[in-house]
Amino acid sequence: MSTDERGLSLIELLVFIVVVGIAVTGVLSVFSLNARTSADPVVQKQALAIADSLLEEVLAKPYTYCDTDDANVGTASSTAGCASMAETALAPEAGETRYSNLTPYDNVNDYNGFAMTGIVDPSGNAVPDLNGYRASVQVQPAGAFNGIPAGETLFVTVTVTGPGNHSVTLSGYRTRYAPNL
Repeated sequence: MSTDERGLSLIELLVFIVVVGIAVTGVLSVFSLNARTSADPVVQKQALAIADSLLEEVLAKPYTYCDTDDANVGTASSTAGCASMAETALAPEAGETRYSNLTPYDNVNDYNGFAMTGIVDPSGNAVPDLNGYRASVQVQPAGAFNGIPAGETLFVTVTVTGPGNHSVTLSGYRTRYAPNL
């Protein structure tokens, strides 16, 4: 036989199989790592959605000098202008809860210190499949902010922790603005 018609020798074939085997092992290990961690983005995105929803709920509440049940809530320019119920504490008033239709949280500062294990909607109903998540809210005075005097702005921080201790923190500012809401 001439050298042009020769095939592969057994040694060349074995070397080829070993090289291809090593390459395939490397590629499969990358795929395996991706498959094991592919659920992480779902947990992260769910935690982000929960944090966004809770932050939006908090920032949508009024930030007033008076409690929303006070007669002067829309006109008071300081806590001294309240008829009876000034909104001074960074905590809910007695009897207020997030889950009550009769006495719900009615001001941004009522959410300070709020925490829940297992996600619950504002009506108090557990959200299916979100019992592995925890959420907490902190509200604190922001001080002077972009030309707005101190005492007129609150800094709200929402932290949500999901399965595997994946944590998401979102923050926002809430200022008082006309007509005092």
